[in-house]
Amino acid sequence: MATEIKLPRLGQGMESGTIVKWLKSEGDPVEEGEPLYELDTDKVTQEVEADAGGVLLRIAVAEGEVEVGKTIAVIGESGEEIEETEVEGEPEVDEDDQEEGSPGAAREEERERGREAPADPDQQVTQIREPAASNGGRVKASPLARRIARERGIELAGVAGTGPEGRVVAEDVERTAAAGAPAAATAPAVPGNSLFQGPEGIEVEQLSSMRKTIARRLTEAWQAPVFQIAMTVDMSRALELREQLVELNVDGTARPTISDLLTKVSAAALMRHRAVNALYRGDSVELHPTANIGVAVAIPNGLVVPVIPGCEHRSIAEIAAARAAVVERAKSGKLRQSDLEGGTFTISNLGMYGVGRFIAVLNPPQAAILAVGAIEEQPVAVGGEVVVRPRMELTMTCDHRAIDGATGAEFLATVKRFLEEPGLAL
Repeated sequence: MATEIKLPRLGQGMESGTIVKWLKSEGDPVEEGEPLYELDTDKVTQEVEADAGGVLLRIAVAEGEVEVGKTIAVIGESGEEIEETEVEGEPEVDEDDQEEGSPGAAREEERERGREAPADPDQQVTQIREPAASNGGRVKASPLARRIARERGIELAGVAGTGPEGRVVAEDVERTAAAGAPAAATAPAVPGNSLFQGPEGIEVEQLSSMRKTIARRLTEAWQAPVFQIAMTVDMSRALELREQLVELNVDGTARPTISDLLTKVSAAALMRHRAVNALYRGDSVELHPTANIGVAVAIPNGLVVPVIPGCEHRSIAEIAAARAAVVERAKSGKLRQSDLEGGTFTISNLGMYGVGRFIAVLNPPQAAILAVGAIEEQPVAVGGEVVVRPRMELTMTCDHRAIDGATGAEFLATVKRFLEEPGLAL
């Protein structure tokens, strides 16, 4: 009997995804668990495995955005007769019947966060040029877009809508706010890529789905009442430990780095200061029992924060192996949705770029993020004498709604102590 393959929900709040390409063609044999197609969500592009084995009898959706739960393909026995399968479009929501705060508005907000612009640059230009659709003088816009427009004092009538039938969505309002004026893009497209030629040779690049997500999340993070605390760490003992770990490293395994050591001691500190291992949820704060630490990774088209779960239970060598594997998946575009979920704390390290000190932006809903600078030889006073020691700056950004200053300071002091005497954390 034929099995309908439906678009899965790969994460909380996911309402839709965009099929990038199929890895199998109609008529090809498929094994259960074998990669079947590539799916792009607002967080990651990943290969999705087949739910059943057999022959790929029908591809119902070749590419494009599809709602969760819609049939996208049929797998069955060779020669098996199947009924016509169609994927319905996204049901339109009448904004006049949908009040903010209602269940419908909440669903629309979640759906909108997963919505993406078309892949074809020419189609993007066409949509941007179209004026926002209206209904009897009322601009068609989602509740979230209306709320953002009110908060930023933007007239919806001047915003070009890129949603279904010219509907204004949140990203349209954010794009207009960033531009400083409600003008639609009119520059001609440069064939073959997402760049647009503007006046006087200015190149305008359309934001990718990932960059839109980054922009939205960082805008949300910037609205949080945060504070920063910083401490300088003597890294002499930490560097000695790292050298010993490298000497003991088995060929073919990931070489432990200072970042791996920092991940381990941060996990140990989080277990002592549970209030920092927290997620801010609006009306509540979740204190998590395990240290699931996210590591910020720069990739060609943006920034991702894959998560290493249960770091308090892992050795430094195990953390190094997990870090190497997840960074490789990130840089090769093979990240899974599960790689990005469940984080309770984030570390961002720019030391390898020679950055001495910087402030990292929160990674909501996490309540804290640690920014790590370069290790630099600096003169310091020790026992009344000036000596040169390797020093490193740590700067932690905290959400004041979940963490108080003293709590953050105590946590960072513990991290400093563990780095200066690593044996205390092992």
